[in-house]
Amino acid sequence: MSRKRINLGKRGEEVAAAYLRAKGYRIKARNYRQKTGEIDIICKDGDTHVFVEVKTRQHCEFGHPTEAVTRRKQMQISRTALLYLNIEELLDTPVRFDVIGVILKEWGPEISHIVGAFEAE
Repeated sequence: MSRKRINLGKRGEEVAAAYLRAKGYRIKARNYRQKTGEIDIICKDGDTHVFVEVKTRQHCEFGHPTEAVTRRKQMQISRTALLYLNIEELLDTPVRFDVIGVILKEWGPEISHIVGAFEAE
């Protein structure tokens, strides 16, 4: 992956984290990695643990960023979330999977937040 794409992704994750904090979510982890994959943001919305995938673009020429979360990616996030919940002994807590799309425009970011975007596999 090119340095430009990595930087774009990081900027999008920063925007998404700030957005979630402003909405009252409590960030628990960022870029959580396990052998099964990575979760961009893990946070809490009330008593619910929320696993957030962030996709960032500069435009929608190739589709909206939220459309880039494939079934394969959903499965990877689900498996990684299960590991997190198991390690943290949180298997009995409510869980949700959200997707945030960030389009970085000249006048500021455009944010799309899909709450409960998919179910665990």
